[in-house]
Amino acid sequence: MTDTKTPEISASDRVREALAVTLRGCEELIPQDDWVKKLVRSETTGTPLRIKLGLDPTAPDIHIGHTVVLNKLRQLQDLGHTVIFLIGDFTTLIGDPSGRNTTRPPLSREQIELNAQTYYRQASMVLDPAKTEIRYNSEWGDMLGSRGMIQLAARYTVARMMERNDFHDRFHAGTPISVHEFLYPLMQGYDSVALKSDLELGGTDQKFNLLVGRHLQAEYGQEPQCILTMPLLEGLDGVEKMSKSKNNYIGISEDANTMFAKCLSISDVLMWRWYTLLSFKSETDIAILKAEVAAGRNPKDAKVALAKEITARFHNAAAADTAEQDFINRSKGGIPDEITEISLPLGEGGAAVGIGALLKSAGLAASSGEGNRLIDGGGVRVDTSVVSDKGLKLGAGTYVLQVGKRKFARVTLA
Repeated sequence: MTDTKTPEISASDRVREALAVTLRGCEELIPQDDWVKKLVRSETTGTPLRIKLGLDPTAPDIHIGHTVVLNKLRQLQDLGHTVIFLIGDFTTLIGDPSGRNTTRPPLSREQIELNAQTYYRQASMVLDPAKTEIRYNSEWGDMLGSRGMIQLAARYTVARMMERNDFHDRFHAGTPISVHEFLYPLMQGYDSVALKSDLELGGTDQKFNLLVGRHLQAEYGQEPQCILTMPLLEGLDGVEKMSKSKNNYIGISEDANTMFAKCLSISDVLMWRWYTLLSFKSETDIAILKAEVAAGRNPKDAKVALAKEITARFHNAAAADTAEQDFINRSKGGIPDEITEISLPLGEGGAAVGIGALLKSAGLAASSGEGNRLIDGGGVRVDTSVVSDKGLKLGAGTYVLQVGKRKFARVTLA
């Protein structure tokens, strides 16, 4: 009789799998040989590795660009390792100067606490809470005191600090650098000492700070952590880093319909990069899908699958299905099931209301003038019919107004 049981995977196979998972989509793994040694030791002893990610709560919520590193953490959690989700309530008081040409103004304690309240709740949409330690670096930052801070500063040189690109460039440009900014990479590095981390993740802009952690761990007699840098995700425009200030982002707390539609708006080229960095599909499955598209399959099929996966992660599968149907309805000129309901008054003496003013009052245009420009561009519909007359006036009744593909309002004039 043939034994149909799955054969036991050897330790070396598991290590190779873990290394492949680690390297997927990453920018750099430093040093790779040391990480393999840590994986082998973990497999041999059964002791999970400690993997650290620090985030400063500088804003009230996060977007999917931030989830690139969270996805990597989840992949490593699924291999059995422990993730330390570190909220930088102490370092935020200093202000991270990374990638900046001016001093970053520190936030108040009240602002930090308010922002920190939402961070882990949102990160838990990706991470496995059962395998996650939540820590705040004020635990040890506040305890250091002035003596401890001086002793910490003595373990790193000014010359090494000035090797950092932003400090180097600001110094030579004559742009002021405050002394307290040197404390930021030191404290981020000291976090790794306090947590005895084996691996720290960060964006490519954090490489210097992560290397400081390796240096300080060696200074304190610990085995240095490895560092894994992940690329900064391009936003919806496919050019700039995803950022709220550039309005090219998808917030993970956005409604399902908006999230789905925004995902579908990205280019076919950017889609594959998002697959690598944001999808939990295997690289083999992604390669098969990419080959099918290259052979003639509509790339929209792949984009819809990605949009549904991302939407389901931050909502649920049913919400993703509904968002897909909503998008189909809009694409066909249909009306979504759930749209904003607005009641507005008629003009003086019950007079009809001009379409431009109505778009403004319904919140679909910033001004009557913008409403008229949208009409000129063919982007305005009333009850699914395209509006071409800027002089159109609507009397008493209920109308569905549409601007573009995603803005709707059901307006009752009375």
